[in-house]
Amino acid sequence: MIMQIKYMKKLNKSKLKVKKKVVNKRKKLINKTEVRRKEKLEFVIGKRYKIIIGIIIVLMLVLICKLFFMQIIRYEKYQVELKRLTKKIIDGDSTPRGRIYDRNGKIIVDNEAVKTISYKKPAGVTVKEELVLAYKIGEYIDVDYSKLTDDALRTFWVKSNLKKARSKIKEKEWQKVKERKMTSDDIYKLEKERITEEELNDLKEEDKEAAYIFFLMNKGYSYAEKTIKNKDVTDEEYAMIAENVDKLPGVDTKIDWQRTYPYKDTLRTILGNVSSKENGIPEELKQDYLKEGYALTDRVGTSYLEYQYEKYLKGEKAVYELINNKDYKEIKSGSRGNDIMLSIDIDLQTQVENILKEELIAAKSEPNTEYFDKTFVIITEPNTGEILVMAGKKVIKKGDKYEVVDYTPGVITSSVTPGSVIKGASHTVGYNTGALSIGEIRNDACIKIAATPLKCSYHAYGNIDDIEALKYSSNTYQFQTAIKVGKGTYVYDGPLKIDTSAFDTYRNIFKEFGLGVKTGIDLPNEALGYKGTNTLSGYLLDFSIGQYDTYTPIEISQYMSTIAMNGKRIRPHLLKAVYDSKKDTLSTKLHTYETEVLNTVEVKQEYLDRIKEGFKQVVAPGGTGSGYVEYSHNAAGKTGTAESFIDSNGDGKIDTETISASFAGYAPADNPKVTFTIISPDVGGPNSDYNSMSKVNMRITKKVTEKYFEFYK
Repeated sequence: MIMQIKYMKKLNKSKLKVKKKVVNKRKKLINKTEVRRKEKLEFVIGKRYKIIIGIIIVLMLVLICKLFFMQIIRYEKYQVELKRLTKKIIDGDSTPRGRIYDRNGKIIVDNEAVKTISYKKPAGVTVKEELVLAYKIGEYIDVDYSKLTDDALRTFWVKSNLKKARSKIKEKEWQKVKERKMTSDDIYKLEKERITEEELNDLKEEDKEAAYIFFLMNKGYSYAEKTIKNKDVTDEEYAMIAENVDKLPGVDTKIDWQRTYPYKDTLRTILGNVSSKENGIPEELKQDYLKEGYALTDRVGTSYLEYQYEKYLKGEKAVYELINNKDYKEIKSGSRGNDIMLSIDIDLQTQVENILKEELIAAKSEPNTEYFDKTFVIITEPNTGEILVMAGKKVIKKGDKYEVVDYTPGVITSSVTPGSVIKGASHTVGYNTGALSIGEIRNDACIKIAATPLKCSYHAYGNIDDIEALKYSSNTYQFQTAIKVGKGTYVYDGPLKIDTSAFDTYRNIFKEFGLGVKTGIDLPNEALGYKGTNTLSGYLLDFSIGQYDTYTPIEISQYMSTIAMNGKRIRPHLLKAVYDSKKDTLSTKLHTYETEVLNTVEVKQEYLDRIKEGFKQVVAPGGTGSGYVEYSHNAAGKTGTAESFIDSNGDGKIDTETISASFAGYAPADNPKVTFTIISPDVGGPNSDYNSMSKVNMRITKKVTEKYFEFYK
């Protein structure tokens, strides 16, 4: 047993030694592997470190080269670029606009230098300081404060008497402000409302003047420059302000400009308007102008030609660089806008307007003219579309006297019933559809449709052909054409059924002449007349003689020019050319308005020749236009007398029947160089007829055409 135990001990010792050897061997192996791993890792890290060092060295070299390139080689270039990016550029004030000339080079719109006293709110200025400043300004200049409103005066009182104004608010009202049941604006409104008349009457004249100046200082955009005075500024006032600007923060003197009109009210409305500096761009035009890069305070064209040709007329502002936040250096000088030349003959325009004034006043003394109040005149060159004269005048009663005011915009916006003037287009419908043949003879007898009154011509002309139908302005001749176009069968006093597509047939051909579509005249806000919607057969007959749809005077003018030009519809226009204003003479033309043919009427020349011959017979002895134009001028044209309807009492309801008169023509008949359109709506009252209505339209036509031929022999 003892031997066995000893043997086991010896065996365990032997195993322990073997185990130790194995463990030691493993440790040596692990240590060796670890050493190798560390060596390998150190090698990799060392290699990567060298690569990184290399990349850093390369990047540093690139950076050094780049810096050397920028700071040494391209130093001057980057200095210039730095200066460009950091300098502050400021636009100057709006510069004068371009002049507007007539076709003969006569100035009809110009600019005039105006001494101006202005105010621009300095940063951080308080209301109290502005109130004091308003009184100081009043010491140096006289201001007409007659336009001071009650609200502006109350505002001034509140700003000047804050404690008194606050005392007018009750405790419960302040409590409502805390409870957010009232706003500060509500409190301000109450303060102004509770100022007594006695408190306002205590204000002296100098207080009211200061109140008006304070109002002008705060009118419009807060950051905009405000005009305090620019009318009748005396040399003494101008000098006093200029000498004391250091005592009047924000106040300045300058020479501004304003539009002048050598021909006064002639063509005035169509020339358009320009916004004032204090009001800037009108709200309704703000988005359009801002998209074009304008500032809100810029002076811009706001209507008609000034607006239409803003891109040419606007001046180029001076550009300044702000130096040290104090001084200004001009880097680009401003210049006046380009000049535009109109197709208008201003002398002829003046003469025509004078004729209208005289005849409108004279007509009001005639019977049956209680509703007559306006006439339109248009004279054009049909081969170019140039408008020589465009005039509209309206007579209004003031007390016991009549006064004539300008109504020229009505040429493109007023809707008039043309009457027989459009029968040339109606003839075309007949020819083109086969409802009318050249030389076709018809009996001019009244038309009677069941349950409707007789439809007749002014006279019963018997058997007439297509030319005579125009010469005598036969209505029934056109009625017979319309019935055929509408594929109807006429039976005296029987019902008349038509194909309603006939309305479209008429309108589509009328549009080719310019009736029922916009003419494209170079003015904003061109309108269209009324388009009837009822398709009863009787209305088609009315349509054919110009007593259903209505048109603007400019549409009728384009229609007549289209006939004169053998079917070419040409865009009418007022702009003739644009000139560079830098040389102050009309020597450098920048743009010429090119004649534009909008379309050509699809009609055979032989048909147009018949219409033109009929129009020539209209103004010949025996024609309805006889006496409108002197026979020696070899004119052609068409008269129109139409039943029209008006709202006589302004309640929005058409309630009174009137008679309107028109004439449109051209001369010479064989080689047209001019077209005339004269329209006088409502020349006859409810109880008048052709014989009893005023002949004012005929008188105006004769005087206007004679005046034209005096100018253009």
